[in-house]
Amino acid sequence: MSVDIANESDIPIDEVSLAGLCRFLLCELDVNPLAELSVLLIDVDYMASLNEKWMDSTGPTDVLAFPMDELDTARRPDESDPSPSLLGDVVLCPAVAIKQASAAGHSFDAELHLLTTHGVLHLLGYDHGDTDEEREMFAVQRRLLDAWRKHRSENAGNAENAENAENAENAENAGS
Repeated sequence: MSVDIANESDIPIDEVSLAGLCRFLLCELDVNPLAELSVLLIDVDYMASLNEKWMDSTGPTDVLAFPMDELDTARRPDESDPSPSLLGDVVLCPAVAIKQASAAGHSFDAELHLLTTHGVLHLLGYDHGDTDEEREMFAVQRRLLDAWRKHRSENAGNAENAENAENAENAENAGS
C-alpha cells in the first residue's frame, strides 16, 4: 500500500508512525493492497480556508477527508487484474490536534492517530450524519485504534526482546 505523508505544518510529527498506522488501517479494513493514500498536514489558516470552501464552516477543523475513486475502493484484493486505486486525501491540522489532545487528556500522537483513523474511515464511506451511522463509525474507529495500540505494543515488545537477546549475545561473545 502506498501512503504519502506530506507535513506542510510547522509542527513536527512522526511520519513513519503515521504511515504505519495508515497501512495497518487499510490492511485491517481489507482495502486493496495496491491502494494509494495521501495524508496532508497543514497549518491553521490553510485548514480554515479548506473548511470554509468545502464544509461551509468558519475556522479550522481537525480533519477533512477528500475521497477520489469512491467506487474503486470496494475492490477485493483477489479481484483479477486489480489496478492501483487512489483512495483520496486525509487532511489534518496538527495545531488543532494539539489543543484537542490537551482537552481530552491524551497525547498529541494519540489524537493524531484518532483523527487519521477517522479520516480514513470517511474515505471508505463511513459517516456520522445520524445516530446509527455515528454508532457504527465510532465502534469501528475504537476497534481499529485498540488493535493498532495492541499491534504497536506487541511490536515494541518484540523489538525490545530482540535487542535484549542481541545484548546478551554480545556480552556472551565478549566473555569468550
